[in-house]
Amino acid sequence: MDVLVLGGGGQVGTELQALAWPDGVSVHAPSRTALDITDPAAVAAALDSCAYRVVINTAAYTAVDKAESEVVAAWRLNALAPAILAAATAERKIPLVHVSTDYVFAGTKPDGAYAPDAPIDPQSVYGASKAAGELAVRTANPRHAIVRTAWVVSPHRGNFVKTMLRLAGERDALTVVDDQHGCPTSAADLAAALATIAQRMATDAQAPTGTFHCVNAGDTTWRGFAEAIVAGGARRGGRSIPVEGIPTAAYPTPARRPANSRLSVDSLTAAYGIAPRPWQAALDDILDRLVGPVREGVSKP
Repeated sequence: MDVLVLGGGGQVGTELQALAWPDGVSVHAPSRTALDITDPAAVAAALDSCAYRVVINTAAYTAVDKAESEVVAAWRLNALAPAILAAATAERKIPLVHVSTDYVFAGTKPDGAYAPDAPIDPQSVYGASKAAGELAVRTANPRHAIVRTAWVVSPHRGNFVKTMLRLAGERDALTVVDDQHGCPTSAADLAAALATIAQRMATDAQAPTGTFHCVNAGDTTWRGFAEAIVAGGARRGGRSIPVEGIPTAAYPTPARRPANSRLSVDSLTAAYGIAPRPWQAALDDILDRLVGPVREGVSKP
C-alpha cells in the first residue's frame, strides 16, 4: 500500500516517516521542491505517478504572526493547496487525511474543551486560512478526515519545548503567558493517530469520515507547560530556574491567540479507538530524545 505524505519536512511529517508502518506499506514524502502542492498540474501528475491508497496532508503555513502580513502566502498553502488536493484526490477516489488547528476557534469558550462540531470563529489570518482549507476539503472530497490539533512539539524543527530548554540554559528566570489554556501534543503521537486513520480509510470504505480532534490528554497553560519543560530538563542535568506567569496583554503579538485551545478527542476515540496518553508522558519522551534520560541525584543549580 502506497501512502503519500505532504509536509514531510515538518514535525508531524518527520514523525510519520519515522513510524514503524506495517509490512507492505510504502510511505512517499516528496520535498516542497519536488512537489508544489499549490500547482494543480503538479499534484495531478504526482497522484497519477503511483497508485496511492491514501494521502496525508500535514503541510501548512504555520508562522502565525508573519501570516498577518503575508496573507497571500498563508492562504495559498493553507487554503488553496487543500482545495487542490481535495479535488484531485476525490477525482481519483483517494481518501484524504488533512491536519488543521485549534486556531479555527475564537478561543473564548469560558471553560471546557471544544468539540469538533463547535462553531468556528477564527481571529487571525492563520486561523481563517486554515478554516478555509477545512471547508475546501469538506466540500470537495467526501472521503476525508480533518484532524485538528494544537500546541505540537517534538525533537524536530523549532517548537516550544526546544525554545524553553534553550532559554533555561541562557537566563536566570523566564516569563511566560499564563492565561492561555491548551493541550500540548506530541508530533509522534499525532503521527501515530494519523497513520491509524489513514490505514483504516485506505482499506475500509466504511471508515468514519468528518472532523476530529487529536491532542494529548490533559491541559495546562503556556506557563505550566514551560514549568514542566524546565523541571524535566533539570531532572536530566539542566538548570532549574523560576518561571513567572504574565498575562497575554503583557506580551502583545501581531496575531491574536485563542485563550482556550482545549480540544475534545471523544469523537476520535469513538470512531477510531484512539485515546492519546497524557501530555506529561509525551513530554518525557521528547525530553529523553532531546536531552537524555533522567539522572538520579543530579544537583539542580
